[in-house]
Order: sequence, then structure tokens, then C-alpha cells
Amino acid sequence: MSSEIFVNIFEDGLFAAIAAIGFSSISNTPRRAYAVCAVIAAVGHAVRYVLMAPDIAGMHIVMASTAAAMAVGVLGVLLAPLIKCPAEVCLFPALLPMIPGMYAYRTVQALISCMLHTGEAAFDRYLSLFAQNGLTCTFIMLGMVLGANIPVFALKKISFQATR
Repeated sequence: MSSEIFVNIFEDGLFAAIAAIGFSSISNTPRRAYAVCAVIAAVGHAVRYVLMAPDIAGMHIVMASTAAAMAVGVLGVLLAPLIKCPAEVCLFPALLPMIPGMYAYRTVQALISCMLHTGEAAFDRYLSLFAQNGLTCTFIMLGMVLGANIPVFALKKISFQATR
């Protein structure tokens, strides 16, 4: 593996950390949790990047996002007692940078194009794009929800210690 891949992983994690701090600041997260949210987001996004990299694992974005969300969930549960906050305080800002915005945008764009084009071939093409992007977006979100919540429920004893 070249050093370029490590730079790309670091950049991916860094930008996710910056986004997580921004999301933390607008969602009334305690300031003591900002660093933890940033670290969790960086690790989660880096995990997804590594799993999706064709040279390394080459996973589909749905499975990679689910695995990364599970990593975020585990880290959130384990680090929440350090900042004396519920795990969800760390989870949600850390997951937001992984929201599939481009797939959602392309879904809406294809839907609008579908409505505007009356030719059967163009309509079929845009309907196919709508279905493909919409399903991908939906399954990424579903995978992220399941991946982040499984550790919260599986590690229930640790998860609820943070708020006692």
C-alpha cells in the first residue's frame, strides 16, 4: 500500500471530524463532548473509507456504512462514560457526516427529470436512476441506524452507566 492511501484516510477522517464538531455545535451538545464526537466521526468515516477502497476491501457503500456505523456505536458507548453523557450525544453528530447526501440529491433530481420527460426511453432511464439512488440512499440510512443502535442495545449495561 502506498503512503497516498494513508493520507486519503487521514483527510477523510479529518473532514468528518470537522463536520461532527459543526453538527455537535448546532445540536446543543455539551462542549466537553466535542472532541469525543470528532474522534468517533473520524474513526467511523475512516472505517467506511477503508472498507470501500477498491485496493483494500472493495465493499459496497451500504455494507461499509453499516460496519462503520457499528464502529461508531461501539466507540460511542465505550467513550460516553468519559464525558458523562449518554452515548447518543456522541453517536448522532458522528453519524451525520456519513449521511448519503449525494444519493438523496440524485434521487430527487431523477424524480424531477422523470416528471419533466415525456418520452418513454427518457422516462424509463430517469425512473431507473430514481429507483437505484433512492434504494441505495434508503439502505445506507437503514444500515446506519441498525449499525449504530445494535451496540447501544448489546452493551446496555455500559451504555446506561454514563447517565447514572
